[in-house]
Amino acid sequence: MARLAEHPAEVVGEPAALGAGRALDRHDHPPLRVDPRDLACEFAQRLDPRRRLQFHIVRSPLRLIHLVQPPASRHPSRPAGLARRSYHRGVPRPAEIADVLVAWFPDAARPLPWRAAEAGPWGVLVSEFMLQQTQVSRVEPRWREWMTRWPTPADLAAAPPAEAVRAWDRLGYPRRALWLHEAATEIVERHGGAVPRDLDALLALKGVGPYTARAVAAFAFGERHPVVDTNTRRVLARAVVGQGEPWPPAAARDLREMSAVLPDDPAAARVVNAAAMELGATVCTARAPRCDDCPIADLCAWRAAGYPAYEGPSKAKQAKFEGSDRQLRGMVMRELRASHRPIARDGLDGLTPDGARLDRILASLVADGLAAVESDGYRLP
Repeated sequence: MARLAEHPAEVVGEPAALGAGRALDRHDHPPLRVDPRDLACEFAQRLDPRRRLQFHIVRSPLRLIHLVQPPASRHPSRPAGLARRSYHRGVPRPAEIADVLVAWFPDAARPLPWRAAEAGPWGVLVSEFMLQQTQVSRVEPRWREWMTRWPTPADLAAAPPAEAVRAWDRLGYPRRALWLHEAATEIVERHGGAVPRDLDALLALKGVGPYTARAVAAFAFGERHPVVDTNTRRVLARAVVGQGEPWPPAAARDLREMSAVLPDDPAAARVVNAAAMELGATVCTARAPRCDDCPIADLCAWRAAGYPAYEGPSKAKQAKFEGSDRQLRGMVMRELRASHRPIARDGLDGLTPDGARLDRILASLVADGLAAVESDGYRLP
């Protein structure tokens, strides 16, 4: 790669933008004017992993050199009417990111049923419970069945907890079903059967943490709250921070970074929250980001830096599922869901030859409220 001479270059309008020996970058606001006596090369180019970017030298009558980037074709995924954006000294302007996401989201958003207006706050709350650590493709059919059966909090609260666990089926982490049932009961008892709008009231519901409370307040009621999930954190890390992976979660930092991107207008902020999640889930994915299809590619700090490797702390890896206690718990729960009468202890022996391990798993399910033990065996609560 050709580089500038070791002498500092004078850059009109950006006196500190280029330093001695620094490679030309496509975000350095062309045209740049430098004294030809201080320039050691007649051509400079940069090649990144996605496309060739060239800066050609054009001599002007004033014997100054203009480094001009050839016009780029309009990005195929950039919404019509959006002009090409640029960095100011390598840092994307949050307002620019928000503007692009607001324009991109309406056509790019997946038609998920809980995004429809008729889903209402209860539909949003149910979806947020189900989507915790669970793929959208697995959640959607279960959400539809759940909302058909229990379209209001009062409907769910009137059902036995065992039916909620049985309907949860194989979504995983079945305690969420019990918590959602308890939350529905609290909504009926404390709020007249209507999902509360207030953030503190949402946080007081069983199983509702800071993320779920903000998501419901933002998506169901249009309140301006930053909503940060795994996909959002990845988008922020790449587009704003300039690293390929996000740092380990830190609520205060994550919320602060997302707040900086959100517009002041609550309606626009709601769209940006949803769009950042959608972008991370469908385009800016963890293993195979589709940068050529990204609407904020021209604003991405990680892309501008040449996709540097992530050098931060590694995230904890989840233990192998095959042969784990989690797998055995799931197998026991499958048997309990399928039966409408208690199952004797010896009726579960076929799940594992390790009787002591099975007893430990059964005790943990009882302690978690997912199973009840009677004289004739185990059943759902």
